[in-house]
Amino acid sequence: MKTLIVIPCMDQVPAQFCQSLAMLKKEGECAIAFQMSSLIYMARNELAMKAIQMGADYILWLDSDMVFEPDLMSKLFKTLEEKSVEFVSGLYFKRFPPYEPVAYTTFGIKDDEIIAERMTEPPTEVTSVGGVGFGCVLMTTSLALAVFNEYNTMFAPIGNVGEDIAFCYRAKTLGYELLLDPDIRCGHVGHYVVTEDLFNAFRKGA
Repeated sequence: MKTLIVIPCMDQVPAQFCQSLAMLKKEGECAIAFQMSSLIYMARNELAMKAIQMGADYILWLDSDMVFEPDLMSKLFKTLEEKSVEFVSGLYFKRFPPYEPVAYTTFGIKDDEIIAERMTEPPTEVTSVGGVGFGCVLMTTSLALAVFNEYNTMFAPIGNVGEDIAFCYRAKTLGYELLLDPDIRCGHVGHYVVTEDLFNAFRKGA
């Protein structure tokens, strides 16, 4: 089992992320690749192609503003295998109020019109989603290759749709199920680290 851990980034990476990455317990044979670019979709495309070219079985996407527990990788693999899917995301929240989950419950495009519903509350169990941000995603390399073979791109934006949701949309049109596991939680580094506790406190008016 070979996994490429991929991190798109700018020219600097937060220390909190570096600490999480250093403590991450690896599963199987792992390599790490950073890709610096001001165009995030190009960085993601290049990282995915690196995984394909090196013959990796899996791609672990981590944004450089995430913080996570050392057992993150094993939890993602467990859900991937138990649910027999090729894509699992962890749960994290936006860096600004109301700190909602970075996910869509549904997402589609019909006659060039976006039909979508944002996730406003975190799910209580593993759930199928319309799309997620790529801050913490484990997926098979075969999924990335299937999207590329069909669309000749993976992460190119679609209109105003960001690169990560655009990938999710393409994957779902090919029949892939996208899962979000709320037991796999990450913090989102901003002026402070946004966690589920902050989300709940904001909702309660604390």
